[in-house]
Amino acid sequence: MKAVLQRVSEASVKVDGAVVGSCGAGLMILLGVAQGDSEEDARLLATKIANLRIFCDGAGKMNLSVKDIDGEALVISQFTLMANYKKGNRPDYLESAPPAEADRLYEYFKSLMAVELRHVGCGIFGADMKVSLTNDGPVTIVMDSEVLKKKKA
Repeated sequence: MKAVLQRVSEASVKVDGAVVGSCGAGLMILLGVAQGDSEEDARLLATKIANLRIFCDGAGKMNLSVKDIDGEALVISQFTLMANYKKGNRPDYLESAPPAEADRLYEYFKSLMAVELRHVGCGIFGADMKVSLTNDGPVTIVMDSEVLKKKKA
């Protein structure tokens, strides 16, 4: 499972011209689910993301988590994070989980984040979405649950 985190002042997502999810100050999270990912992958990422100290304290040092600042999140499914671009110029997405499994784990990840944060907005799985955000910093971090699993070993 891969996640791209962006520290934001605000973010929103529209489907068919209507806002379906938004957040204030906090994180916009693009989440990609790969074949073989499990609930453990979602738990590892959700825990790490909720506690990641990438927000500034009073001294301007990145010392606070999204939980510490009472921040929010916007979580958007993003199967293209699983793109394989090694061959040719058209990426394939064969490493992506099948839609039903990806949606299940996306929903599970959102539920884990909702336990940690006061507000978690979301997109609509599989929809054509238009995302708007005001990047804060900018601070952008790419995470992979496989890296977190190796840390545990």
